[in-house]
Amino acid sequence: MRSRRDVLRALWRQLPFFVWLVALWMLLWQQLTVLSLLTGIVAAVFVTRVFRLPPVQLSGRLNLLYGVVFVVAFLADVVRGSLIVAAQVLDLRRQPGAAIIAVPLRTDDDLIMSHTAVTASLIPGSLILEADRDRRILYLHVIGVRSNTDLERQRRSVLAWERRIVQAVGSPAQLVQVGVRPAEGASR
Repeated sequence: MRSRRDVLRALWRQLPFFVWLVALWMLLWQQLTVLSLLTGIVAAVFVTRVFRLPPVQLSGRLNLLYGVVFVVAFLADVVRGSLIVAAQVLDLRRQPGAAIIAVPLRTDDDLIMSHTAVTASLIPGSLILEADRDRRILYLHVIGVRSNTDLERQRRSVLAWERRIVQAVGSPAQLVQVGVRPAEGASR
């Protein structure tokens, strides 16, 4: 039998996902009203009680500085990627070139893998085709590839996103896996 303290600790750990479900509900309805908040809470309770998923273990660490770095870098890459793709489309002299690449990730965490995959897909010019969970490999379709140097640049870009995500929310062990000393990026 679980103690009351264990139950409260489990609920506290799941709170970010519950809040995310409510926010997602409000975004889907495109309303920031009290009614959408209340129906979002009802929907989140329903989803979390009916669809029992294994609890996601968060690292318990959030580095706001690296979170801001991630958001700023992401927005800059979205703008940069949009401009590059637009230029490739408008350049009628040559085809942009495309490839499917495999990017082996360094961390062994489903949440980090999911965040990395979503981030890579949201940046124009690349799209996740498959995520091999067992081998920790993301397969991407990328455009604007003309050489092996371009392929390696794309791989390094995905690994840089993994590193930024780990620096923002990863555990000290994950920081080591992506090549960051915990003292550099482990502050709470």
